[in-house]
Parts: sequence; C-alpha cells; structure tokens
Amino acid sequence: KRFNEMVRLGEVGPIMLGRDHHDTGGTDSPFRETSNIKDGSNIMAEMATHVFAGNAARGMTLIALHNGGGVGIGKSINGGFGMVLDGSETADRIIDRALPWDVLGGVSRRAWAGNSHSIETMKAYNDAGGSTYVTLPNVADDKLLKSLIDG
Repeated sequence: KRFNEMVRLGEVGPIMLGRDHHDTGGTDSPFRETSNIKDGSNIMAEMATHVFAGNAARGMTLIALHNGGGVGIGKSINGGFGMVLDGSETADRIIDRALPWDVLGGVSRRAWAGNSHSIETMKAYNDAGGSTYVTLPNVADDKLLKSLIDG
C-alpha cells in the first residue's frame, strides 16, 4: 500500500504491480511447484485456477491463466496478475483483499494436503489475528487409523 500512497501523494506516477506465475498458489505442476503435495492432488489444476478466479473477483486490473511455465506445454497451469496503483482508496481496498488471497492460496492449499510446514505457517497466520482466518486440516493419526482398519 506504500506504493499506492506514493502515487496518491504525487511522489511517483501510476505503478503497475505484477506477479508472474511463480508464487505459492499461481502454478500447478507436479514436475515443480506442486511436487511437495503428497496426497495425490498434485496433478490437479485447481489451485492456480482458484487463485486466478479469486484475483478477478477481488478486483485485480489484469489476470492471466496459461500453461507451460518452463516445464513444457501441458505440464503446468499458471496464473498471474497485474494491479494498477493509481493512488485511489479503491486500489488500497483491492490490495487489502487480493494480495492475501493471492499469497495464501498456495500455502493453505498445501496445508489442506497435509504439508507440515504449510500447516505451521497457516497456524502462525491465524494466530496473528488478521482480518481473515484459514481453516486447518484435521490430520489423522496413521497408527490409530491403521488399528481401526486392521481391527
């Protein structure tokens, strides 16, 4: 928001803030970005698509959804955004809503898939008491589950 404030104060002209497809939730590729998702859902393309749609719904100026991303066409789905910072309060509100969605989409997705580091990160985020809260998975105890199944 500091960049938007600088535009508002006339210190700089309008700024295009952007993110290509390399972030926590902008790319689904079992060959790279989602290779640490171990529950079998690493081959899905829903994470980048949800982040793309969420960025659109939250008012980003430009959104993109495409494939390739360095591992080859058909081997990944990528999303990106562009946000024009024009100094307006509307841009401030979009930043407040869209940037957390954009960044936390991938971290929460990995937490829901059982990635322990992502679960720790989301717990810390929730404990910080921001304006949003991310639900956390209830991780099953493997030994208990095996004993229930095996009898």
